[in-house]
Amino acid sequence: MSTIWKIKGLFLVAAGISFLLSVYLWFNGYKDQGVYVGLWVPSILSSGALMLAGKAKDYE
Repeated sequence: MSTIWKIKGLFLVAAGISFLLSVYLWFNGYKDQGVYVGLWVPSILSSGALMLAGKAKDYE
């Protein structure tokens, strides 16, 4: 498995954990905290896309 796929996987796992934590908080009555944590998901994914932009060619 190449390094680029490991990095992509790390960002996806982080976003997934953030999403699951957000849903958990929301349904346990912590709606404000759930929304706050839910906002991390697009931030994590966009930062991953920004950091990896153009790097795929370097690893091929």
